[in-house]
Amino acid sequence: MNPAQYLNRRAFLKSTVAVPALGAYGYFARSQATGPSRKDGGGGRELRSDVVVIGGGFGGIAAALAAARRGRTVIVTEETAWIGGQATTQCVPLDEHPWIEQYGRTQSYADFRKGVRDYYRRHYPLTLAARADRSLNPGAGWVSALCFEPRVGIAVLEAMLASHRSAGRILILPRHCPTQVLTDGDCVRAVTVHDNTTGVERVLTAPYFLDATELGELIEMGSIEHVVGAESQAETGEPNALEGPADPMDQMGFTHVFAMDYLPGEDHTIERPRDYARWRNPSAGSASRSPLTVADLFGHERDYFGRPVRAGAYVSAPWSFRRLLCRCNFAPGAFPSDVTSVIWGQNEYRAGVLCGVSAETRRRHMEAARHLSLSLMYWMQTEMPDPATGALGLRGLRPRGDVLGTADGLAQYPYIRESCRIRAEYVVRETDFRNDIPARREGPVKYKDSVGVGGYRIDIHKPARASRGSLTDSNHGKHWRQQIPLGAFIPVRIENLLPACKNLGVTSVVNGAFRLHPVEWNVGEVAGSLAAFCLERCLAPRQVRNTAAHLADFQRELVRQGVELDWPGIETARSYYSHHNLELRDIDTFYFGEADRL
Repeated sequence: MNPAQYLNRRAFLKSTVAVPALGAYGYFARSQATGPSRKDGGGGRELRSDVVVIGGGFGGIAAALAAARRGRTVIVTEETAWIGGQATTQCVPLDEHPWIEQYGRTQSYADFRKGVRDYYRRHYPLTLAARADRSLNPGAGWVSALCFEPRVGIAVLEAMLASHRSAGRILILPRHCPTQVLTDGDCVRAVTVHDNTTGVERVLTAPYFLDATELGELIEMGSIEHVVGAESQAETGEPNALEGPADPMDQMGFTHVFAMDYLPGEDHTIERPRDYARWRNPSAGSASRSPLTVADLFGHERDYFGRPVRAGAYVSAPWSFRRLLCRCNFAPGAFPSDVTSVIWGQNEYRAGVLCGVSAETRRRHMEAARHLSLSLMYWMQTEMPDPATGALGLRGLRPRGDVLGTADGLAQYPYIRESCRIRAEYVVRETDFRNDIPARREGPVKYKDSVGVGGYRIDIHKPARASRGSLTDSNHGKHWRQQIPLGAFIPVRIENLLPACKNLGVTSVVNGAFRLHPVEWNVGEVAGSLAAFCLERCLAPRQVRNTAAHLADFQRELVRQGVELDWPGIETARSYYSHHNLELRDIDTFYFGEADRL
């Protein structure tokens, strides 16, 4: 940044921060710094704060909390009725690395996880064994050490936000979608959002805007330099990049998750989905559903509730993989069934993509993904074979929309695995932490500007490539645990927009490791902290990164609030499940949280 740009930046910050004392809807008191304000005579259609966060998922909420802790006011918009993103509106149990209970996460993320366990201990009729379990896993799913119901996640997030909302530092606008980004040179001046409940358009202004949308919508709307889809090997030098040219349409599949339980003897068959004939066909653009049987669903050695009936029960049991509630952890009779989350290959949508396409195309594919999941639900209820009896379908499978805040049993929003990504000052590449290339034999690249860590393996949900097989399984054990560099947060041009979700400066390959819950939270927390730090010191984000003294001060602040900047040792990256299944090979005997096995 040259001197003229720096002076213009200071003037911009000063002019934007000065706000009236009255809050956004008349009940916000002015905070010590600035307060969310209105500029429309009381209608609430022009709102201003220190930081605007578009997207109320994991990254967005972590960002809001970080900025509010530093005394800044924050407006958060969220497209759905709930906050929490992956863990709530998308119904995805925490997908984490195996060291998450000890380290490799921020303190606030650890606080969230503790809050979930405490909530169950306070409000649910746990068995004595479950209550005494320090590593309580309410769902006993084997994808994660902590599987829980979305409403519990919301309750904990709301508790974390409560004091800041009461103090007037955080305002959350649910059911609001961004419709326009106004830029002026290298700065974002305002974002217009649409209230899907009332139809009102609101203009949000702030010194800093954080894009915490699931698809990087602000980046696209504002024509901010970004990448969509997969890069080529010629561009990135990554072993897993495309061998041919880059392909914007080469994106990971997404899934419209649903929840269900099982009540034998009852009939909860849904209405035949409109597009059932299309999605029942295994060749219709999705993974085949025909191999799935009742035995596959519950595991060959399980009863209908997913409970082991003898040793070796963990083989092939999708029912318990992402289970949200395991009834054996609660008092007898408290729950008639387990509740599970369905995120399987059978309902992963690969017939189209969501980034870099028109709004109408995006809407069409999202609707098709809904019908794919409804079709899977209907197929299991009516046609799934039971080899033991010769019967077809389990009509007692019941969609649990009440668990997800919907009428049809589907999550409020699809599970998004890949976003468009900013072109950043530094782009994290697979070769930074690939352990089977000569330059990385002794360990990953160590970033001087590290602002966090990630430990998940490269997990890419795309069709197998010729001669490579699965991009997930074939890559197991080939990558070190990672750091997150501040350079990946800094757009190459725009001065006051920061990524706060899956849209930071990483390649499509690296997104396969950075897209999970702990890293998204870490990214959001850093983005919110950076915006607040820059406001306090009247700095631009790139100045923080590129000035040694400012960077050291910022990193000290992050460490003080519980952000880990490095791992305690060199180790290969893994998922919780791959650690036990592929590394320890104890998947059949490991205790995943069913208290009746203690």
